[in-house]
Amino acid sequence: MASERDARRRAYLDKAAAEIDALVARGVRMGGNAFSSVLLVKGELSEAEKNDEPPFSGADGAALRASLERLGYPPEDWEWLLTVDADGAVLDAGLLRGAVCALDPATLVCCDEAAAAVLREAYADELASLESLEEAMLVPGNVVHLLGMRVLNLGGFAAALADPHEKQVMWARLKRIPPLGEPF
Repeated sequence: MASERDARRRAYLDKAAAEIDALVARGVRMGGNAFSSVLLVKGELSEAEKNDEPPFSGADGAALRASLERLGYPPEDWEWLLTVDADGAVLDAGLLRGAVCALDPATLVCCDEAAAAVLREAYADELASLESLEEAMLVPGNVVHLLGMRVLNLGGFAAALADPHEKQVMWARLKRIPPLGEPF
């Protein structure tokens, strides 16, 4: 029984690794815990990130990790995804959608408007079917339920860190996505 369960678990891991490897081969840049419940999506890179620093290794990443921990998420419970490839070209909407699908987060956070724009394109049909225009447009601060995910557009997290008031706005927005309870 245990060996059957181990074989099934191994098959799930192998499938996830193959999907991620295929996405990386197509130019998708991602990192963190591929089995986490939170996916941070970013399209506007800092100068350091443009010069090969890892994404979310600067002040924005530290602030987001601290915020998620303060909300009650485990420190390892996040994954990141860029909406641009290594050359800075915006990912095709279908490729972005495939990456989000492979990572299967419970909560997706758009860290900037560039990420939200690509997400709007990738999920245009689903967003258009929402009743609220604010939700359909992923207006910053609104939590949208989309294909089983909570989606929050922060609307410029990294830029907000320079302004104490805007930092408070970002914190208020993040408080709208506390950890979800266990699914069982």
